[in-house]
Order: sequence, then structure tokens, then C-alpha cells
Amino acid sequence: MPVRRPRTLLAMAPELRSRLLDGATARRLAEVATLETDFVADDFGTPEAARALAEAEVLLTFWGAPTVDARALAAAPRLKAVVHAAGSVKQLVTEACWDRGVVVSSAALANSLPVAEYTVAMVLLSNKRVLHLREEYRRVRGTHHDWHLRYGDVGNYRRTVGIVGASRIGRRVIELLRPYDLRLLLHDPYLSDDQARSLGARGVGLDELCRTSDVVSLHAPALPETRSMIDRRRLALMRDGATLINTARGSLVDGAALTDELTSGRLHGVIDVTEPEVLSAESPLYDLPNVLLTPHIAGSLGNELHRMADSAIDEIARYAAGLPFAHPVHRADLHRTA
Repeated sequence: MPVRRPRTLLAMAPELRSRLLDGATARRLAEVATLETDFVADDFGTPEAARALAEAEVLLTFWGAPTVDARALAAAPRLKAVVHAAGSVKQLVTEACWDRGVVVSSAALANSLPVAEYTVAMVLLSNKRVLHLREEYRRVRGTHHDWHLRYGDVGNYRRTVGIVGASRIGRRVIELLRPYDLRLLLHDPYLSDDQARSLGARGVGLDELCRTSDVVSLHAPALPETRSMIDRRRLALMRDGATLINTARGSLVDGAALTDELTSGRLHGVIDVTEPEVLSAESPLYDLPNVLLTPHIAGSLGNELHRMADSAIDEIARYAAGLPFAHPVHRADLHRTA
């Protein structure tokens, strides 16, 4: 139990409050923080928000939170901390926050866990060609086939999986894949070969990773230098029948080039993120048998939101007890994080 309960304002899309905070997490939050009544701020410019900001020491933010800019800070003279119950804070925290000395925490680690779990599942299912087998079994229903003869080249034994980006998610994926009989490659420009080896993978250049992997899984941040890092040339380097998994950001891949490769049937795709975020209804990716297209659901979904809420509540408890955040966000790190 913290020594005090700092006044805390919820900032998010109001309809998301009940999804983030179920009964148990709401009770936990009430034990560590004094909430500004039942008000949820989705616009810091309203009179009601101004009154709440004037008293708030902590902002507990989530998806749909308004930007904490100089104007919001001017209305919040007591604000000392922003605790984000989700991943990236790039669109939330401004330079004004850092200049003011506001401390920031993120539940990015909690959100990385379901992405890593999803990725591992997709790696294993992709090498097993589960989508193709399902479709073919539907077509030939009721008849006997020699599936071992038909799919004699599938499986996970000694396949090569290339991880692009030693992010929280990338590292967790490597950790979860280590017990399997797989060869793990890793590309990250900030990591040495020895550091990659310590994680359980072999460090390689991106071209080599694309050329030699059976599955290429993307876990890099969206930065100017990573835009379209998987371009037409690198897609062409990938082996016939290889799988590209993207649970990171759509901007990492040349979308037109990827669509061409997937439409040709040469590659397989597990695509959870695209650019634009919602593809047009005419996109062939919705219907291709070699593509699993999902609407950005690899991250926290359903009851997994409560893990992020628990992480944020733990951080508020630490703050209230005078302890540093367990998951701080530092200004200096933002240039190379998601």
C-alpha cells in the first residue's frame, strides 16, 4: 500500500475506460490513487478538463488520450508524471513534458508479450503450412490423401527464422523460440554480433537475413531510416515459399512490392499491420490463400488490456511510494523506439 494516493486524472477515449479497467483493476487503481471523480479526459481544452488538470499530479493515459502539450501543462501546474497504459508515447508526450521534467512510464513491455506470443504461433504455423492445408482439406473433404507426400517439405525442424529488430518484442520472440529446433538470425544495427549471440541468435546483415530465412519477422520501430526497409529488392532476395510476418508497422515494408510478391504466390504473408492502416476493400490481400491478414490485433486485445492496466497501476504505486518507475521512458531513447 503506497504511503499516499496521488490525485490522478484518466485521459483516454471515454468508451475505453471499462475495457482497460475491469472491476479488479479499477479497485486496485482506487487503492493507489485518488481519481478525479468519474471524469475521463479526451480533450484537455474543455472547462471540465481544465478543472481536473489543475488538481492532477499524475495522468493515467491510454489509447485516445489527448496530447500533453504546453497548453495542457499550463493548465496542470501540479502534474509530475504521465503513466501510459499502452505502448508508444511518441504521439502523446511532447518536448514541453521533457522540458518541464515530467517523468514518463509506458506499458510497452506488457504490450510486447502478446505480440511475441502471436509471432511465435505464426512462425510455427507458417512453417507447417497450416493455411494451405486447411484450404486444401476443405476442397477435398471426405476423401483420403497422402498428406505426407503432398506436403513432404513442410515443418519446423531446422528451419531458419530471421528476426529484424532487437526490440522488446524481438528479444522476447527469440527467447520463446530458443527451445525449438530452429536456426535464429537477428539483424539490428545497434547490436554487435556478440550481443546477438548472447540473445541466442546469429547477428547478420539484413540482406543475408532475407536471403537465407524461411520466415522473416519484423520487429523494428517506425523511423525515417526504417521506412520501406523491406523493399522490392529485399523481397526478391527472399526464398521461394518463404513467409514474411509483420506485426510491427506497415511503413517498414514497400506495400506495393509486397502485394505483387504475395499476389504472384511466390511468398507467404502474415500481415497484421499495413499502410494505410485499413487497406481498401479492393486489396487482393484480403482473399489470397497464402496470406493471413488481420486488423492489427497481435498486440493487447480483450483481457490482455488488463495486463497493461496492471502494469500502469504498479507504476503509480511505485511513484506514490517515492520509487523510480520500473518501466520509464527516457527522452534520449525516443529516436530509436516505436
